[in-house]
Amino acid sequence: MLKVRLENDQIQAKLGSMIAYQGDVRFEHRGGGLGRFFKKAVTGEGVRLMAANGTGDLFLAQDKRKIMILELQNDRMTVNGDNILAFEPGIDWDIKRVEGAGRLAGGLFNVVLEGTGKVAVTSDGEPVLLDTSTPTFADPESAIAWSGGVRTGVRSDVSFKTFTGRGSGESFQVAFEGAGWVLIQPSEGAAVPEHSHAGEGGGLGSLFED
Repeated sequence: MLKVRLENDQIQAKLGSMIAYQGDVRFEHRGGGLGRFFKKAVTGEGVRLMAANGTGDLFLAQDKRKIMILELQNDRMTVNGDNILAFEPGIDWDIKRVEGAGRLAGGLFNVVLEGTGKVAVTSDGEPVLLDTSTPTFADPESAIAWSGGVRTGVRSDVSFKTFTGRGSGESFQVAFEGAGWVLIQPSEGAAVPEHSHAGEGGGLGSLFED
């Protein structure tokens, strides 16, 4: 569970993630704009957001998942849309194709966050942060976030029958290389329908608390 302290502030959070609040906190659905609406419709990737603003304490959670706080400083990161919980208003988002995945049937898409601020992401189990200066490979549903400077690609290997990604019918892993990191959860995440392309607690400025 994540506690967010609002002092006439605003954050963006996943729609439906609020479990309780104290004080004068107001909520507004954020549609994401027409362009992102069409991208989500085509790719199956994206995140439904609400804006929370006012003064008080807000409590967020998603399916008893672990919560980590990641920080951007005029930078970007890529996150699986299902794993985004909340982020500061200084961060913008868009849906983009994962580099090197264009040859896959339907492609592979995730949410790119860019700007300055803190991001709360969820993990189905205790995650591990891997340094991608060593070539790294992961199931596409287990890689929940990676830093902006990391190069990505796709490695196919039909002998790894468990590595079948996003209903594409092709066995593959996402490859990561270059200076940076990738955050891996010990799970393949929520089941994705066929043909779909779909430090715990910390500070979001002075907002997020244990």
